[in-house]
Amino acid sequence: MKANLLKLSPWLLALGLGSAQAAPDMVVVAYGGAGQKAQDAAIFQPFSAQDGSKLIQSEYNGEMARIKVMVDTGNVDWDLVMIEAPDLMRGCEEGMYERLDWAQIGRAEQLIPDAAQECGSAVLVWSVAIAYDKDKLAQAPASWSDFWDVQKIPGKRGLRKRAVYNLEFALMADGVKAEDVYKVLATPQGVDRAFAKLSELKPYIQWWEAGAQPAQWLSAGDVVMTSTYSGRIAVAAQEGSSLAVVWPGSLYGMDYWAIIKGSKHVDQAKRLIAFANQPDTQVRYVNAIPYGPTNTEAAAELDPKLANWVPTSKQNLEGALAMNVEFWVDHGDELEERFNAWASK
Repeated sequence: MKANLLKLSPWLLALGLGSAQAAPDMVVVAYGGAGQKAQDAAIFQPFSAQDGSKLIQSEYNGEMARIKVMVDTGNVDWDLVMIEAPDLMRGCEEGMYERLDWAQIGRAEQLIPDAAQECGSAVLVWSVAIAYDKDKLAQAPASWSDFWDVQKIPGKRGLRKRAVYNLEFALMADGVKAEDVYKVLATPQGVDRAFAKLSELKPYIQWWEAGAQPAQWLSAGDVVMTSTYSGRIAVAAQEGSSLAVVWPGSLYGMDYWAIIKGSKHVDQAKRLIAFANQPDTQVRYVNAIPYGPTNTEAAAELDPKLANWVPTSKQNLEGALAMNVEFWVDHGDELEERFNAWASK
């Protein structure tokens, strides 16, 4: 243990050595699949080796209700969780997460805008886009309009079972330009328009809830197209699969690390966040699964061959839509409630 601790850099040592020995069983929760495998190899295992501490991994599908119950009851058995930006912002306001002291954690000045938050540190820049199997689909889709066109391309479509992402995609399928999506969605008429467009496609939708499902369904021929996290398709393609991504009309944003309020492993979690923000850590991670890095120094070190798969590459941002986090913080609860009622009919 002591030998490992001596390898720590001064800025990690500043976060405190004591809790590494006192609390070795921190629970880290992410979204599973290829993304978490990449995190394990690039972040979790190297961190544990350097920090001289242990962690336990678990996975979930982003259920905020479970975290809220932990905080409300004081029975906190998760520590560090990966969460979406709107859920981070709402949860921070509600006191569900520990505040981060960026002077203590460090490297905030190296991170891209909005990566360093009061209650969270961005893990990656993700993209949700259309994916299809080049070997199974003779005519490649080019847009969300094509995704909705079941006459032109017959068959089942995969969509995530949430309002977020789908309302944006529905409006783009209905002819709204990417730059105007949130202006339209900010009106009651725009929301009605998005749900009406979703209703057109509803008989052909197969809902996914876990990030690993879209690639599996495409490979099995269960769907002809699906929305998906681009990194999952990138890994499959790098392993020899014929899956491909349609970048125009993609939606991108960031997921964050957050420490659950009441965690008994706060110092260790902060050290892991600091470790994950180092340039060399992020380069390892992006090499394992091509999501966008949040450290600008890491971005400068990436192999140019990865550019085709990284969401923040210039060519992949053309025609893409940045998630409006404030919109989903303000309207997410009501829209998800309406979506759940609509989906259950």
